[in-house]
Amino acid sequence: MNGIPEALKAHVKSGVTSLCRCWILVRSDGERMGFTDHDCGLSFEETEFIPTTGMDAAALERSTGLAVDNSQAVGALSSVGLTDDDIEQGLYDGASITQYLVNWEDVEQRMITFKGTIGEIKRGSGAFEAELRSISEGLNQPIGRAYLRQCGAQVGDARCQVDLTGAEFTSEAEVTFSVGQRVLHLKGLDSYDDTWFLQGTVAFVTGENTGAVGVVKVDQINGPRRVLEMWEDLRHPIGVGDRVQVTAGCDKAENTCRVKFSNLLNFRGFPKMPGDDWALSYPVRDGQNDGSSLR
Repeated sequence: MNGIPEALKAHVKSGVTSLCRCWILVRSDGERMGFTDHDCGLSFEETEFIPTTGMDAAALERSTGLAVDNSQAVGALSSVGLTDDDIEQGLYDGASITQYLVNWEDVEQRMITFKGTIGEIKRGSGAFEAELRSISEGLNQPIGRAYLRQCGAQVGDARCQVDLTGAEFTSEAEVTFSVGQRVLHLKGLDSYDDTWFLQGTVAFVTGENTGAVGVVKVDQINGPRRVLEMWEDLRHPIGVGDRVQVTAGCDKAENTCRVKFSNLLNFRGFPKMPGDDWALSYPVRDGQNDGSSLR
């Protein structure tokens, strides 16, 4: 029982225990939430732990070496806990989670049994099942640059360094018409070129979809209106009058970086990289073969 606080170790060895599990979850929007599988609420680490979610966890699998430690948490979707809408909007994607083993009679007797992030979430019939990925998950992620003709950075990130907050690349507009939950017509974007927002994002500022973000699949100018189609349907209908924030997209091509963003200095691709035909070529006797430049 190495690593267990002495007080908790003595409690476990007593033979009569009052143990439960608690979770602190921090969403991508910064909201901090607490859950417990005990039947009463608990409080520690400046967090209130809610029992009414019916949250429970499977056994934690641990291993040596670089294998990833994983577990699962299951519970009920409810207004006081995890809601279907919040999951759909991606607020729990990559959320950090810390699991504790706690003596509910004395919460000072506790220890961290798991620390990591939320992975895949499955939901249905009013319940959810979430994969818990430990911090060693990062050891399985590829590290290093990929040699491609296209840029390897994401527009606006630290490697790209383009400031997307200015009016040239980001603007707010109003929905005048919608088709289903994927296509929206906007007004107030007349000054932007056709396809300017292609592969960019649409973030909903008001309406039922507030907080939702979609990626632009199609961007067309249709008379006085601009028509945007997203790759995926939103969870709620798009309402006329909803306000959205639209951000320009990038196809990662060298010419786009130079002309659209004036950012060629930070282009992270290799547009002059030889293609497959060159790589598979072989020496021949014909032509100029004196070692001089072929251009």
